[in-house]
Amino acid sequence: MYTESATIAHVAAVEVVGLTKTYRAKSASTKAVDGLDLRIELGEIFALLGPNGAGKSTTIEILEGYRNRDSGEVAVLGVDPQRGDAAWRSRIGIVLQATKDLTELTVVESLNTFAALYPRPRPIDEVLELVGLSDQANQRGNQLSGGLRRRLDVGLGILGRPELLFLDEPTTGFDPEARRHFWSMIQGLRAEGTTILLTTHYLDEAEALADRVGVINHGRLIALDTPRGLGGRGKALAKVSYRDAGGKIVEIESDTPTQVVRDLAKANPGELPELKITRPSLEDTYLAMIGGAKDE
Repeated sequence: MYTESATIAHVAAVEVVGLTKTYRAKSASTKAVDGLDLRIELGEIFALLGPNGAGKSTTIEILEGYRNRDSGEVAVLGVDPQRGDAAWRSRIGIVLQATKDLTELTVVESLNTFAALYPRPRPIDEVLELVGLSDQANQRGNQLSGGLRRRLDVGLGILGRPELLFLDEPTTGFDPEARRHFWSMIQGLRAEGTTILLTTHYLDEAEALADRVGVINHGRLIALDTPRGLGGRGKALAKVSYRDAGGKIVEIESDTPTQVVRDLAKANPGELPELKITRPSLEDTYLAMIGGAKDE
């Protein structure tokens, strides 16, 4: 069994073996997590993907200490989350999928209130700059747009300099520029040594940020790899496509697409309309794994 010792913290940020959780109702029972094994290394960005109902939220709530498990062994920063104390909680940061509190406080008041809970909080001005809320510091929570409120949620999550940061759909409501700014911030946190566990609907976000990706479905981890290697996509054949003189789209699969293009150029003087080289995207691979049930 895992114990609340410092030893595990030197081995992994998160270690899960045989995790199970069943929700019981009068009419039926639902097994949300079914024998899940998972290990997240210190200092990595890990993206957990899966359709709604796959067990992502339940798993993360157990790791955060907000939900008890039925069975299995769990260590988060070397501590069983079911017995995590205030000192342990000060080492983790959490950005929930949605929050509705702090509506009457200004942004800076909210940050100051939560800063008092941590032994070594980041300076408030630094947090405001990191999440892009310096101009909204004196606005109340109920005056912020959805995207700006999401930035405040992220600011609260990073305020305590967490060793492990949980991000549940963190960029929902962000415009493209804000998402890119957020990605840069997350990469900066990782450079400082922060471990990050991320869930996201945006597959390009997982591809841009994650060192490794895990896909969960029906409570089980069905795939685990780098974004490029997931499902063998890094070894998949490339597809060269173009529109021929008759207007038909021609597709050629090959593991040497550059040579295919050279051969086409020799055989077809001039431009080849709509010429492109593609490989399976992370989204293509993910959807194939979960049976096409895209997470909404």
